[in-house]
Amino acid sequence: MIFDAFEEFAGALPRAGALAGLDLGTKTIGVAVSDGLRSVATPLETVKRKKFTQDAEALLDILNKRSICGLVLGLPRNMDGTEGPRAQSTRAFARNLSRLWEGPMGFWDERLSTVAAERALLEADTSRARRAEVIDHVAAGYILQGALDRLAYLGRG
Repeated sequence: MIFDAFEEFAGALPRAGALAGLDLGTKTIGVAVSDGLRSVATPLETVKRKKFTQDAEALLDILNKRSICGLVLGLPRNMDGTEGPRAQSTRAFARNLSRLWEGPMGFWDERLSTVAAERALLEADTSRARRAEVIDHVAAGYILQGALDRLAYLGRG
């Protein structure tokens, strides 16, 4: 089930269990996962996009192997908060994936997540070639960590 409001997504999650975060690009999908207590997001891998069925198969393999109980998709809003074609593409991907996976899915505003990931990789003195390899799943880690922090805040409230 897909939730537009993050609070509703939080309410649909079981008490514990790992989450996955996705940074959907046109050529790749960055994947990050959390620990079962949902405190730390870890960048996992980058899936090269092909056709939806192949992309979904690769993602479902990850979700099932890691017993993922919820999915956070980065929603690429414009800087003014509006949604353009990339956000609509992300929503369509979520709708298609929800036909194959029954867990709760929520969206997280991903504005500047790639910029933050790039900055962190530059500070770590990562080579240009290595940055190109890992930027998408590092950005997915930033997306997921933001969502985990929000979940922790909601849990205290």
